[in-house]
Amino acid sequence: MKHWFIAALVFSSASAFAATARSTTPKADIAALEKVVETFRTAVIKKDKPAFMGLLYSASIPWIGVVTDNSVKMANERRKAQSKPDIKKISGTGSATAFIDNIVESPHPVEETFDNVRIDSNGDVAQIYFDYSYVADGYKSNWGQESWQLVRTIEGWKINSVIWSMEFNPVLPPPRPK
Repeated sequence: MKHWFIAALVFSSASAFAATARSTTPKADIAALEKVVETFRTAVIKKDKPAFMGLLYSASIPWIGVVTDNSVKMANERRKAQSKPDIKKISGTGSATAFIDNIVESPHPVEETFDNVRIDSNGDVAQIYFDYSYVADGYKSNWGQESWQLVRTIEGWKINSVIWSMEFNPVLPPPRPK
């Protein structure tokens, strides 16, 4: 019984501490970080590479996507039928520059949606975590969770790394006219 009480005390304290830590994010930082999210979102829609690149600490920040096991299996079954090599679990475009270049070069509208956005900051470093969906030409190709780590510079908040999970849409996109 004694061990149960100690465990309950530790876990209840941890929950209270986590809630307190999140509530300490300065309101001005929340507004500035929400602006980063909105600038990212609109830069993708408008295919605005300079605005997008201006959000980054550097062009070489970590940019890593992780494909869910289910999606790796599904994609590799499709690729095998087409005699194409397997995709890897760790995927993505490899860089922020390649990501925005792909969007800018696409003749189709592209959008990334953001839901359930969570922001945590101490005023100098921050994390933004959210659910996303990637929509190209009206087709929701993948979705998952995404996390950005940011640093506050003299120029404002800058994204210093991006990681995300990818669940591929099991329904193939409609054929595009040629």
